[in-house]
Amino acid sequence: MRITSHQKTAARAALAALVLFCGHAFAAIPIQRWTQPSGAAVYLVESQTLPMVDVRLEFDAGGRRDPADKPGRASIAASMTSKGLEARDGRPALDENQLSEAWADLGATFGAGASSDRMSFTMRSLTYPDVLPKAIDLASRQMGEPSFPDAIWQRDRQRMAAAIREANTKPATLASRAFASAVFGTHPYGNEVTEASLGRIAVQDMRDAYKLVQACRAKVTIVGAVNRAQADALVTAILGRLPSAGKCEPLPDVAEVVALTAPVVKAIPFASAQAHVLIGQPGYKRNDPDYFLLLVGNYVLGGGGFVSRLTDEVREKRGLSYSVYSYFAPGLHAGAFTIGLQTRPDQTAQAVKVARDVLAGYVAGGPTDVELKAAKDNLIGGFPLLIDSNRKLLDNVANIAWYDLPLDYLDTWTSRVQRVTAAEIKAAFGRKLQPERMVIVTVGAAV
Repeated sequence: MRITSHQKTAARAALAALVLFCGHAFAAIPIQRWTQPSGAAVYLVESQTLPMVDVRLEFDAGGRRDPADKPGRASIAASMTSKGLEARDGRPALDENQLSEAWADLGATFGAGASSDRMSFTMRSLTYPDVLPKAIDLASRQMGEPSFPDAIWQRDRQRMAAAIREANTKPATLASRAFASAVFGTHPYGNEVTEASLGRIAVQDMRDAYKLVQACRAKVTIVGAVNRAQADALVTAILGRLPSAGKCEPLPDVAEVVALTAPVVKAIPFASAQAHVLIGQPGYKRNDPDYFLLLVGNYVLGGGGFVSRLTDEVREKRGLSYSVYSYFAPGLHAGAFTIGLQTRPDQTAQAVKVARDVLAGYVAGGPTDVELKAAKDNLIGGFPLLIDSNRKLLDNVANIAWYDLPLDYLDTWTSRVQRVTAAEIKAAFGRKLQPERMVIVTVGAAV
């Protein structure tokens, strides 16, 4: 059934009107949570403004579960779910083109991917009674009956290998790969997909990765025009073709990221007009109690763009780089703390020294009262933009689900930012960072 012209018009209007959802930014966001008999955890935010629903389903099946010699297995398995469906229960198989057309006919979308921690599936559909049930059924088939066609994998593997070869000619790629390897060592967060590792991945490896996609392991987030009963039925239907044991056996623990014991310097020669610089080390896990202290503190250091201390010292005072930034990337394990910049090759050593001096001074002294107030004002003032659409709210609530954060996390976000003190930031940075034990990667000039 193809979606009608009237429904297409309504869909376009609904998409254009998503900005109306920003009313949630100024009021409490009621999140309903429950666990299904299958074991799936469901998080729902009702939004009846638009006839639309967004769904995200996530599983502990990301890259950290890849075998050491087959990095990329999870992301490849996820991407291959769009390449075809098996014929089951009297229903015909679908190839990748037929599957894509089926979604287009419904005016709905479905996607899959995998990060280092999680494998994710997302669906967006209108909630019309002649559309949503068909979208749910197709999503259920795509999640539960992927065919993983070998011929398509052979084709896509060649495309991916070509993309890797192309990426290896870019200094930014060389820098990020060297940095991840030095920061994470043998931890899965540092694994690199190469042409050789692609050659070791077969369709059976994808099926092995997909064994972790079970209903009892699902964390499902829903934002849109459905009530609890409708959401519960939706989740049951989408997960209905997955294995369901009611209670999954615990997965093996993944080792934590090992802290650096000494500085690491990697200088990679490369002929380019700009040298790429990355400085950092393992940071912290997302469930760390210092999260808000580090969030606000990093905004002052290098996360606030043109109002950050790194920008002031590296760009404004010395003209060493157009932009310089810092960030933490916490996950289920300690993600990297990173300072990044580009500079003229002959200025690389000076730029690295200034960035390191700024970091050391900040860890030792923390922010000033003026810097802290500016950071809080900007973060709190920008908070509504983080949740001003169904899609953005879905992202935030999915993180609440994934990291088991309190259901009032979004309601208390601004007050927790406001309570942060300069002394607390200084103490938190002192606990998390050791400026004398940083990884320093340069591509384009020696340090």
